[in-house]
Amino acid sequence: MREYDVTYSLGDGLRPGCLADASDPAQFAELRTLGELVQRAREAGVQVMVEGPGHIPLNEVAANMEMERRVCDDAPFYVLGPLVTDAFPGYDHITSAIGATEAARAGAAMLCYVTPKEHVGLPKPEDVKAGCIAYKIAAHAGDLARGIASARTWDDDLSRARAALNWPRQFELAFDGDTARALHDEDLPVDTDFCAMCGHDWCSMRISKEIAEFASGKDVGFQPARRAARSPLVAGSDLALLGRRGDKADCHSDRVADPDAARELQRSAISRLSEAPAG
Repeated sequence: MREYDVTYSLGDGLRPGCLADASDPAQFAELRTLGELVQRAREAGVQVMVEGPGHIPLNEVAANMEMERRVCDDAPFYVLGPLVTDAFPGYDHITSAIGATEAARAGAAMLCYVTPKEHVGLPKPEDVKAGCIAYKIAAHAGDLARGIASARTWDDDLSRARAALNWPRQFELAFDGDTARALHDEDLPVDTDFCAMCGHDWCSMRISKEIAEFASGKDVGFQPARRAARSPLVAGSDLALLGRRGDKADCHSDRVADPDAARELQRSAISRLSEAPAG
């Protein structure tokens, strides 16, 4: 095995096949044996990974991950789900993806997908697709929970596109953009500033954008009738203030039409100020 760089996959024949078997003495006795096999493989220079349980209540999933980590010396742990309930045959890609999400959060190295045909028959291509998508969701949710920055970037980018009501960008970023686009277009086959779920009047994204625009002063109701208009005459009480401030500078455009001449006047004035004695 070492010569050909082959990795052992240590299966667990006593893994729980239902919730009633979860975390029982037989399961953990076998896990200790798997821990011994991990050490024997490593002593022989062979890589090894360990298979995990299949049916575990949600509240016991993290403890099972930690038990394997300690007993098997951090050997990569891969889990089949685990299913967190036995009562939903035909939907075990969902019941297992819930457990897989918690397992990924708790440190599972790999998730083995489960299809809707688990326990009832052999899967067809559409069942495999449903299982793979469910486990892609589980793995990504686990990455988010573990604080992996690159995983969160994807979500944040899509959220910005959603807040901007940028439908093409949303579907471009979506894991399965074709399906998302088809479901959107089923009810509203145009890209506008709302979707058919809440409609125009109750779209929180559209309303939030309107509130932000209103608060910024850019709303139409805040705009003047003309972009430029002469100010009303200065009140008499302010004329004295303006008188004390002096007349317009010599370089003001009302006095000098030529820009170059105005700049020369500015330079002369600055030069006089700089040469004036301090005090």
